[in-house]
Order: sequence, then C-alpha cells, then structure tokens
Amino acid sequence: MLEVKVHNLTLKNPVMTASGTFGYGEEFADFIDISRLGGIVVKGTTGERRQGNPYPRMAETPSGMLNAVGLQNVGVGNFCSNVYPRIKDMDTNIIVNVSGSSIEEYCSVAEQIDSLENIPAIELNISCPNVKKGGMGFGTNPDMAAQVVAAVRKVYHKTLIVKLTPNVTSIVDIAKAVEQAGADSVSLINTMLGMAIDVEKQRPYLSTITGGLSGPCVKPVAVRMVWQVSHAVQIPVIGLGGICCANDALEFLMAGAKAIEVGTANFMDPTVTVKIVEGLEDYCNRHGIKDINEIIGII
Repeated sequence: MLEVKVHNLTLKNPVMTASGTFGYGEEFADFIDISRLGGIVVKGTTGERRQGNPYPRMAETPSGMLNAVGLQNVGVGNFCSNVYPRIKDMDTNIIVNVSGSSIEEYCSVAEQIDSLENIPAIELNISCPNVKKGGMGFGTNPDMAAQVVAAVRKVYHKTLIVKLTPNVTSIVDIAKAVEQAGADSVSLINTMLGMAIDVEKQRPYLSTITGGLSGPCVKPVAVRMVWQVSHAVQIPVIGLGGICCANDALEFLMAGAKAIEVGTANFMDPTVTVKIVEGLEDYCNRHGIKDINEIIGII
C-alpha cells in the first residue's frame, strides 16, 4: 500500500528522516522500530572531523527553530570505520548526507561512501546556509550546482540525491541544472536563512548571527517549492520542511513528492515518524486507496 520508488531505491513507505535531526539512527532505536521507516538520512558527513560552530547555535522561534550547528560530525574516515559497522544491518535504507567546502572534498567523501555495500544512496548537501564557505555558494548558483553534481556523478555510482536550498530566486533553475548534471533525485527544502535577536541582551541569539530556519513555519514555502519543482523535472522529488503529522506529509505527496523527510519534529517527539507512517496507512484505508502512488502529484 505505501511502497514507493525513488530512482533505484525501493522504500517500504515514503517516510524518511532528515539529516541532522536523527543522528545515525542509533539514538532513536530506544523510541521506535527503525525498520518501520522507508529510510533514514544520517547526519552530514565531511572529509575531516568538524566541531561545528561555537555555542549558542540553536534558538527557538515561533513555530520553528534556528540552528547554526555547522555540520558537526566525525568525518568520513571515522564514519566508514566506526559508525558504518554499527548501523549497516538496520532494516531500512540508510542514506548518507554528504557535504564539503570544495568540489574535491565532495568527491572524496562520495567516493569513500560509494564503497560501502549497505549504503544505497547519498544526499548531496549543496545548500547548507551554516557553513562559511562551500555550501551556500554551490547551492545558490545553477552553474556551480551543476559542476559539483557532475563531478560527484563521475565517482559515485549509486542513487544520487541532491538537496536544494530555498534561499534562491528560482529553485526550479537549480533543480533543472542538477538534473541535467546527473542527479537521480532532488530533496527540498533545506533550511531558510533567518535571524533572531535577544532584545534584553541586545545581541543575536546565535553565535553566527544568522542560521537555518526550520519547523512548521516553513511548510507552506516548502510545499510550494516541491509543487513547482515536481512539475519542472523528470526525476523524483523528496519533500521536507515542517512536516509534523500525516496530513503534512500528504500535502507534500499530493504536491508531487515521491517521499518525505521528517526533521525538526523529531526533536519534539522521537516517535513522530512511526506515527506518520500509521497516519498514512489510516488515510489510505479510509479513502479506499490501494496504492499511495495514486495520490502522488495529484495537485
């Protein structure tokens, strides 16, 4: 009933987790049965270990949150030798989010992940607004986006998902550029660039001044962009941005997303992903839908 395909990936249901909000999956194993999810996207992985940005780097906002974590991670070498052996046998699709500050770093990380048998896909993060160099420049320029995707495509041979930033004039132009460069799928949206000020202390809440805005407040923008992109490209679209319940997920699916990712909501309720799967099942049963693909892209 809920099975979908994203390029060569078969997902038992459309529900996945968003990078940076679910760790490596292990952290949530006490709360949910990971095998019930269509897939998990593990935290952003770079060439070398990163400590991330100075604290404070998270701030709550109305209907959302700002973060400037800065891709804190153990580095690809440590991931391959220490993390991968622990998570490789999880009964779901494990996707690694890949980031870098240069085309060479993107390619190096992707090539190392390519050798891991139980990782069927990567999500190429060309859109993170929290990194001082690399991410923002690649994701906001169609030519640069195409360059990094084309370079990674030469060294990575499995499903290549490219994560797009909303901080652009036309996300459709970026989506078309990465499709032509060899992307198998696009995921959108990443966080929107935002800022909040502590008026009592008279300074920004975040050490980096600006950060990525996520949560329910961005959902209408995300749904609109998914709808636009799904009508402009031939490759599958994965939707994310403020999904907190099954109805939210259904909006993205009806707008054209083949699958969805749950992010910020994981911080509020670590069982939310399974609740969304159950909600999708209930919706299909109530509406006599035999195959979730019947409603994908109906808007």
